[in-house]
Amino acid sequence: MPYIPEITGAPSHVALPAHVPLVREPWGMLKSLRAARQNLLSIIPEVATRQPMVSGKTGRRWHMVMDPDAIRRVLLERVEDYPKSLVTKNLLRPAIGESLFIAEGAHWRWQRRAAAPVFSHRNVTNLTPVMSAAAEAACTRVADAGPRAVNMADEMVRATFDVISDVTFSGDEGFDRAAIHRAIDAYIAEAGKISLFDMLGLPDWVPRPGRMVSGQALKEMKRVADASIEGRRQGGPRAVPDLLDLLLAGEDPETKRQMNTGELRDNLLTFIVAGHETTALTLGWALYLMGFDQAAQDRARAEAQAAFGRGTATATHLEQLPFLRQIIEETLRLYPPAAILSRTAQKADTLAGRDVYPGDTVMIPIYALHRNQLLWQDPDQFRPERFENRKAIQRYAYLPFGDGPRICIGASFALQEAVIILATLLARYRFTPVPGHTPKPVMILTLRPEGGVWLQAEAV
Repeated sequence: MPYIPEITGAPSHVALPAHVPLVREPWGMLKSLRAARQNLLSIIPEVATRQPMVSGKTGRRWHMVMDPDAIRRVLLERVEDYPKSLVTKNLLRPAIGESLFIAEGAHWRWQRRAAAPVFSHRNVTNLTPVMSAAAEAACTRVADAGPRAVNMADEMVRATFDVISDVTFSGDEGFDRAAIHRAIDAYIAEAGKISLFDMLGLPDWVPRPGRMVSGQALKEMKRVADASIEGRRQGGPRAVPDLLDLLLAGEDPETKRQMNTGELRDNLLTFIVAGHETTALTLGWALYLMGFDQAAQDRARAEAQAAFGRGTATATHLEQLPFLRQIIEETLRLYPPAAILSRTAQKADTLAGRDVYPGDTVMIPIYALHRNQLLWQDPDQFRPERFENRKAIQRYAYLPFGDGPRICIGASFALQEAVIILATLLARYRFTPVPGHTPKPVMILTLRPEGGVWLQAEAV
């Protein structure tokens, strides 16, 4: 039986204007390539929102999997047989090396064991003052903008970068945050464009046109990070340990191995890239949805003000903000930052009754999974109430952070940060949309609101 979460007594919402018209006809490789370079979502067939699995061939055999049991098999039961795809590795390895996001097998396992304690509940809670300070600074910038419209997508990028740079390299005078930010943006802008060479599966050593221009920025980014790591080794930890302190002290409990400078740098850059980009996108889309649904915004504001007035949300308020959490969860359903996961089959298998051969690309199109009519009631509607009973949501039907042993290590950090910043903003401002400025969901590496999230902010 298809699983459809029931929404009892939920308000009637209308479908969202910010969506992508999915493909309704077969495309050849060159047309798919041209479309993918502009927006990866545009190559997802519309039938993927109505079927458990879709297969085809564009240079190589591929499968898009929306069946929760099959997804569980890929991400949990046979995870070693479905490593991350060559395309994913080719795109990201120049920036983040063999870090947690890229590594496979034993090399991944020891890093994960060493890094897991860094993101314990206690450590994440200790970092919440940085999140509250970033929320406060974002409110100040909104106030300083006056009555004009503000691109809240850009504001959220700045807020989350403030958070991740503070919790990664807190107090390091030699750490050039602006340079790191520019280097990351330059790399994503170029490397994120899907290369025909990647689609054909050519090896890493074949140069990728368009991916060369950001090489110098990457070298500088790594140099700055290495210098900060060595400086911290000599200077010692902070009074309240940040991510760098925690990683320097971390070790694999099984092998007692610790990360060297290169491994620390690659993982820190992974956390910086993933830790601000994805949360910023979630917040940008959440604010778009708040402008879209004023009733939900009013309810969220009332909840926030009941918890902390017109002040700033902190870790102590999180349990008093369940509806704010539901808004973030529903935002992640509709606009998942990592909208497509890609794996390469290593062995023959059967998924959802269909044969998979070694070398096949197996994609989990999270965007289509989260809007699949077999799994969700009114999937294109914004209904935060879906998550009122989180246990009612089928686990492998909702994957904003992936799942299995490779589930995002920073998921709790991201959720906590998003709730604190969104609650603080809504407690102080009413956001209304600017006519004619509906953002378009566009995915290169992550799902961004093309055109920005332009909102009017009125103090309340």
